[in-house]
Amino acid sequence: MSEPGRPPGRQLVWFKRDLRVVDHAPLAEAARAGPVTCLYILEPGLMSEPDMAGRHYAFLAEALRDLHRQLASLGGRLHVVTGEVVTVLDRLHGESPIAGLWSHEETGNAWTYARDRAVGRWCRERGIPWRQAQQFGVIRALSDRDEWAARWEAFMALPQQTSTGAIECADLGWPQQRLPEPQALGLSADPCPGRQVGGRARGLEVFEEFLEQRSGAYRGGISSPLSAPTACSRLSPYLALGCLGMREVVQATRVTLVELGEGDRRRRGLASFVSRLHWHCHFIQKLESEPEIEWRNMHRGYDGLREDDWNHERFAALREGRTGWPLVDAVIAMLRETGWINFRMRAMLVSVAAYPLWLHWQEVGRWLASQFTDYEPGIHWSQMQMQSGTTGINTTRVYNPLKQARDHDPVGRFVRRWLPQLERVPDSWLFEPWRMPRGLQEQVGFRLGRDWPEPPVDLETALREAKTRMHAWRARPEVRAGKAGVVQRHGSRKRSSGSPAGGRRPAGQYSLDLSD
Repeated sequence: MSEPGRPPGRQLVWFKRDLRVVDHAPLAEAARAGPVTCLYILEPGLMSEPDMAGRHYAFLAEALRDLHRQLASLGGRLHVVTGEVVTVLDRLHGESPIAGLWSHEETGNAWTYARDRAVGRWCRERGIPWRQAQQFGVIRALSDRDEWAARWEAFMALPQQTSTGAIECADLGWPQQRLPEPQALGLSADPCPGRQVGGRARGLEVFEEFLEQRSGAYRGGISSPLSAPTACSRLSPYLALGCLGMREVVQATRVTLVELGEGDRRRRGLASFVSRLHWHCHFIQKLESEPEIEWRNMHRGYDGLREDDWNHERFAALREGRTGWPLVDAVIAMLRETGWINFRMRAMLVSVAAYPLWLHWQEVGRWLASQFTDYEPGIHWSQMQMQSGTTGINTTRVYNPLKQARDHDPVGRFVRRWLPQLERVPDSWLFEPWRMPRGLQEQVGFRLGRDWPEPPVDLETALREAKTRMHAWRARPEVRAGKAGVVQRHGSRKRSSGSPAGGRRPAGQYSLDLSD
């Protein structure tokens, strides 16, 4: 029986990408309003989207089991149901009235955007209040970027909202079922043996290890694929699925910064890390403000730049890791096995796709999204467009994979680790095996075309032509005229407090590790 002043029915907490109980405002507020049902809905429609893959589901399943344990410690439980959200809500409301729906705001892909609109209509038609709380420093219905940085700081300074006492649980009353196999959700087999383990417990371990040990190597260590796996925070999948809260991470990092001595190397690393947490939200804000950037150019003046030049053979070579450029193919091999690569290598992959291979960003972006265990739509699509040169406000970023190899893997340790077929290639030819003399190939037992593919294009020629085409396109009057509108909507206004000193830089002049 409801207490006086409480509306009849259950309070339904809909977990989405916020799989934790700490700093979870919807759960804390719903628990104060009445009996709570905690629900996660496995949506077949979402799982069938091209940016989803089995590695995402495997990480999600681990996080859901961990969330169930967290709720159990508060006297609650997590109900996991398979179905489309409106259908599930309709059935649940018909069996036991829903007094209120609670969730965090989500900036997801186009599919989740349409789904949330459908849920909003369903709630309005039934008079059910749907209360959505802010989770990141992302502001819904933002009209102006001018005060965004100050509002980010204000949100991160607020006290965390956490349920400290027992939760009054309203059981769903449906039979408990095991999590379905990925094939039942339309997901194909996706072995990713080196991926990170999902769940809050593991996320906290990774965070603590970063704060106490690895953050000292953050500055200077995050660019090279050799050092980045340990120098980066590795929190990105836990933030993407909400196993850890952004405000929780910001506040804990700042507390650690205060406690560290002046000469501690971790101070500079953690200060840089906080700045990247700021920019994490900055880029998600772009997709929140303009969902269309998932499927159309941010600057419409770039429509037609690459769309009509799609080359299936070049894309297949990239996707299958047989471009013939060793660092590129080694990075793809690592991504396939681990679900993660550092930001510099992500930028290089997109640049190689966009310039020498001249591929439009959308199909490349869908493939990469399916490979990244830490896929965060707001960051992903903003970065796809930034690195492809279609934002209109960023400098052209053309990463030469040969230069990147020499800069970040000078003796070929990374390349040889992920491409054992190149073991017999002498160091002097390692990054350009297609130039290796035929006689030397025979001498070491290596044959181009059999043991290693030839690149689909001549790199120097393709890069030169791509730069010429891009610069000519950028010089068009209509493209130059449209830049101001993009800056007004998406450009940065102020450097975050965690950024290195040195004053403001023009909007878009950053090349940051947003995949920490």
